[in-house]
Amino acid sequence: MGDLTIRGAEMVLPSGVVTGDLSIVDGRIAEIGTVTDRRGEIIDARGLTLMPGVIDPQVHFREPGNAHKEDLESGSIAAAAGGVTAFLDMPNNDPPMITIESLHAKIARCVNRCRSNFGFFFGATPDNAAEVARLDPSMVPGLKIFMGASHGSLLVYEQEPLEALFAASPVPVVVHAEDELRLRARYAELGALTDASQHPIIRDATAALMATQRAVALAEKHSTRLHVLHLSTAEETEFLRARPDDGLVTTETLPQYLWLDASMYAELGTHLQMNPPVRSKRHQAALWAGLHDGTIACIATDHAPHTLEEKAQGFGKAPSGMPGVELSLPLMLHAVHAGRCSIEQVVQWMCAAPAEIYGMLGKGRLEVGFDGDVVLVDRKAERRVRNGALHTRVNWSPFDGWDLTGWPIMTVLRGDPVFRDGAIQPGVYGAPLRLQAPERVYRARV
Repeated sequence: MGDLTIRGAEMVLPSGVVTGDLSIVDGRIAEIGTVTDRRGEIIDARGLTLMPGVIDPQVHFREPGNAHKEDLESGSIAAAAGGVTAFLDMPNNDPPMITIESLHAKIARCVNRCRSNFGFFFGATPDNAAEVARLDPSMVPGLKIFMGASHGSLLVYEQEPLEALFAASPVPVVVHAEDELRLRARYAELGALTDASQHPIIRDATAALMATQRAVALAEKHSTRLHVLHLSTAEETEFLRARPDDGLVTTETLPQYLWLDASMYAELGTHLQMNPPVRSKRHQAALWAGLHDGTIACIATDHAPHTLEEKAQGFGKAPSGMPGVELSLPLMLHAVHAGRCSIEQVVQWMCAAPAEIYGMLGKGRLEVGFDGDVVLVDRKAERRVRNGALHTRVNWSPFDGWDLTGWPIMTVLRGDPVFRDGAIQPGVYGAPLRLQAPERVYRARV
């Protein structure tokens, strides 16, 4: 844990945007405003913006089992390069993380490897409710349930095991909300399809809405906190907006859904293929509206890398998923530049809200006493996204060729720069997130 003084930055504080100084002492924020005790390296940040480190609450770093796509080290490097100082990784590995022992083993894999702070979701199966009941909320942010089949072997869709899991979980339940029986019926009805543009026709909005409604009913019945992952439809947004504002249910969406749309399948093909699918502009508009009115609480990426060779197999054989962790902050800074949102909203959606939803201690805010996890960004920097110049192991993006305005230039973990001048710095590593069982309700909805 280091000491660092940042001078003259535009700072995004909980109270608003101000220009001033910030000091980090022994890894925690010590002073904000006019710093009198300048310790460690002094950084002249005039003309730059200082934010809390971004938290990506949904990634798939593929370790163990598929490290040729991404592992915990390479994924965390991509995260740090993108201004992400904490991530929550999913359990659908090979083998999946469905026992307490596998959780401890995965945490051990991160020691002196991960360049961002880390936490791990636990995986649900039809018969592991007893193991779920043993989960320690100080170690596990949530229980992941795949209600529809996606990448990996995890799947729970029958009512009896779903009831048991919602009743047993001492941590929030997070769901991949696509109805499995609806998906099977659609595949049977539509037959063998060969074009990626048909992906959102098969995995349609009805399948998503059915699963979300079912998950909400289970959460209400068992008084279990629920987070609906990667919301992709206007129908789900409308349904969640109409619920009582009781804080029991939260949701997120992705930069991919906010910037990409179904008209791009012709150009991108299976590179645009993910679950749930990228949909039409009607859905995109609804998701933006949901963010602005608080129905959607936060932004994740569902970083789910596959190699270009795997993606080239053609629709029906190519796996679903795309990388995202490295470009989420640049995409949202570009949204600020384009007038689609404010820098304060970006900090709420990408920093404060994920920390609050999952009970992350000391994260998500520029506030005295909080951890010195920060990112300096140049909101005027213009850069083109290029395949082959990224830090993710698969080294491609559906945003290849896009010109974005607004980029992180320094990422700091507990006072120590981990990414600066375009490179990962030696000897700086993340730590397990400190968690507390979040309140039964989430109250930050605007």
